[in-house]
Amino acid sequence: MFDIDITFTIPEPIIVLGTLMHVAAFLLVCTHCLQRRREATATLLWMFVAWSFPLIGPLIYLTMGVDRVPRKAWRKHVADRKFLAERRAREDAELPLAYWRSVHETGTTLPHSPLGLELDKAMTNILPDYPLLGGNRIRALVTGDEAFPLMLEAIRAACHHVHLQTFIIRNDAVGRDFMALLAEKAAEGVRIRFLYDRFGSSHAIWTGLFRRYRTLPNFSLSGWTQANMFKRQFQLNLRNHRKVLVVDGAEAFIGGINLQIQHTSRAGSPPIQDYHFHLHGPIVQELQYTFLRDWYFMTDEDPEELLHKNHFPHLDRTGGAQVRVVNSGPTEDEKEAIAETFFLLLTAARKSILAVTPYFIPTTDLLHAFRSAALRGLEVRLVLPEFNNHFYAGLAGQALYESLLDAGVRIFERPPPFMHAKALIVDDTVAFVGTANLDARSLRLNYESNLAVYEPGFIADLRRVIVEEELAKSRELRLDTWRARPGHRKLLENFFSLMAPVV
Repeated sequence: MFDIDITFTIPEPIIVLGTLMHVAAFLLVCTHCLQRRREATATLLWMFVAWSFPLIGPLIYLTMGVDRVPRKAWRKHVADRKFLAERRAREDAELPLAYWRSVHETGTTLPHSPLGLELDKAMTNILPDYPLLGGNRIRALVTGDEAFPLMLEAIRAACHHVHLQTFIIRNDAVGRDFMALLAEKAAEGVRIRFLYDRFGSSHAIWTGLFRRYRTLPNFSLSGWTQANMFKRQFQLNLRNHRKVLVVDGAEAFIGGINLQIQHTSRAGSPPIQDYHFHLHGPIVQELQYTFLRDWYFMTDEDPEELLHKNHFPHLDRTGGAQVRVVNSGPTEDEKEAIAETFFLLLTAARKSILAVTPYFIPTTDLLHAFRSAALRGLEVRLVLPEFNNHFYAGLAGQALYESLLDAGVRIFERPPPFMHAKALIVDDTVAFVGTANLDARSLRLNYESNLAVYEPGFIADLRRVIVEEELAKSRELRLDTWRARPGHRKLLENFFSLMAPVV
């Protein structure tokens, strides 16, 4: 028998070179972090990651670093400005977008309540390009069981165009039904534009859902991404979380429901609890423009085609809802617009706040706004899922519960099925609904669209849905009971809360 001693020694020059590369990469990350003033927690955490994980840490920062967002979002800002200039060039009585101008000039309105007037004035300063428009009809749809049949019916009745945007579409029965119907309408001569987020819809991409549709006449698909290695664009954080359907420029759908079978009832499996909203009236023009602006950024399609008169038809006033679109994203004009609107609504409340969200990892100022409202004596109720589909997000949010409960915020946990719904009602005067969650990603990184709605009937219906579908099925947390939870649970919550600025 022979003993064989095999050792492997890394040559000293390689060790020195690796150390120098690690230090250089760390210093580059630190320099980049400090170029812009960000939250200290996020900056220190990125520095820790870059130093503690040689090579891997800087690569993670390169692809996920929050501070890389502004520069990467600049291309979107430039595209938005260019498309706005194209729109304004057509706002003439002899050109197709004369109606757009008339909507903005004659369709604008003011809320009827003192609180509404106060809020609307502030929102105008936040988003001057999106006025409050009257004459709309809006209806809440609960789960895909209600939303999908109406959406498919609207597509089936389309005569000129269908513009569909989603964060997630899966290669399942729901995704295939939508794609098949879109192809059928394209064969009839209806122009189809379908925009999906490449990150959210990766399952559909990997399984080849889009392959057969890419060459069909009248059917255009585009995957949203701002990551392209060939163009030295490594940012994976900038995702388009909007879910918008506009049919013939006359009706629209928006909300939190993605195109996947989990949003429908199946044998022995209830649907994900979620809300979508069906709209008619002048506000459809704003959602149409929101879609076309994103489409232009990804495709560079001729603005002459996109800003066509058939995309902005004359619409009658169909109801009494006053609605404002609140678009947000990491661009200069709309940066944190939804976060600012949330803060405005929470701090302006005088009687009550009712909030529903699947992910609760708010910015520090929003956390303080919830606490402040409760400390002022308002009834503040927050409905969250008992079990989160992203366990780390659920734990990070739970790290904040004790602070909220101590201030008097009432927290309700809804048992399964998972609740993906998002809604905020303030003083029964205004509702804030749409695609945005109360987490850092929606508030700072994603492209999102919400609606501020003033209409007593709609707000009463939405409140009824929240009370009957969420609150009635939820368990209210008690401060003393929550404080008594196991110590290891607190450690996990606090650990994942540290990751909130990164993810």
